[in-house]
Amino acid sequence: MQIRCALVGMPGSGKSTVGRQLAHRAGVPFIDLDHRLEQTLGTTIRSFFEAEGEARFRDIESQVLADVARQPGGMVLSTGGGAVLRPENREVLRQFGNVLYLRASPEEIFKRVKHDKTRPLLQGGNPMDKLRDLYAQRDHLYRETAHYVIETGRPSVHTLVNMVMMQLEMAESAGGAGSH
Repeated sequence: MQIRCALVGMPGSGKSTVGRQLAHRAGVPFIDLDHRLEQTLGTTIRSFFEAEGEARFRDIESQVLADVARQPGGMVLSTGGGAVLRPENREVLRQFGNVLYLRASPEEIFKRVKHDKTRPLLQGGNPMDKLRDLYAQRDHLYRETAHYVIETGRPSVHTLVNMVMMQLEMAESAGGAGSH
């Protein structure tokens, strides 16, 4: 089975961690869109955000996502939490392959990322309120984009990878989105 899927979800939902292990298990390349963006930008996302603003960042994010999506073959793509904000990105992702929404509550995410200083949208103010606001703004967009929703809740990364693999195998046998 040749896996070609994208992981979407809130910052801190486990996209990079699960994606890396999923790609390793499936023997396909792992692409972290945020890392690819930082290579393109020549700086951190946080620094670019502060210097150029979110709108300019989202423009470049859309370009890099489209470039990655044009690459043939199997891969696991981990997107940034805001990649689904633009309709064209949601369409690119849906055409790319199977899209999985790693769904976690704001409270679960806060427990995971409260000490992480690299997340620009969680700096300053009340991070829990920001997470709740982001979740309220984005949950429906993740659902609209995703072919499958995986509840991340309490399972270990290993269990989550198994859940994603089972979902993709079922999709493959049913002639799902990734088999075109």
